[in-house]
Amino acid sequence: MLKRKYGDRSEWKRVLKRKYSQTYLEENDYKGYITLLQTIKVTEPLSVSYGEKNVRIVDNGYMWLQQFPLNEHHSVTTMFDANGEIVQWYIDICLCNGVENGIPWMEDLFLDVILLPSGEIIEKDADELENTLSKGIIDKSLYELAWSEMNKIKHLISTNNFNLIKMSNRHKKILFKILK
Repeated sequence: MLKRKYGDRSEWKRVLKRKYSQTYLEENDYKGYITLLQTIKVTEPLSVSYGEKNVRIVDNGYMWLQQFPLNEHHSVTTMFDANGEIVQWYIDICLCNGVENGIPWMEDLFLDVILLPSGEIIEKDADELENTLSKGIIDKSLYELAWSEMNKIKHLISTNNFNLIKMSNRHKKILFKILK
């Protein structure tokens, strides 16, 4: 069974006070939902370590923009600090993106690509994908789809052709105007 991750992150207990907005866009270069979560007050900051690097991804005033492009096998979360600076892009490899009860979601295929503003690319959770295949949670075709999508995303990033990351600030501005 694949995990669904919802754009509103309503189950997230770390966030005590929040603002949230979402919309559907149909533009020449993007079709799908976008969501924006602003963490007004959190129980405690959250940082992640990538080797020797420590990156704060949640704190008071941080924003998470999530893009759910239609007919794609990925979803992108852009994490902004309280000053509006991008701290990282987190690209989930997924089976599909959809909507339930008006809230966008993606079905996680375990592999992730993290892109830091420095241009560094980090692959994540290959062991989790291997484990789900060996346990029969996913079949060989989903396993191959996940790796194929991961390789496609990494190639697009390395050739400066992964356009969703270029849209992050524009999409944030659209949603920031309608935050509730």
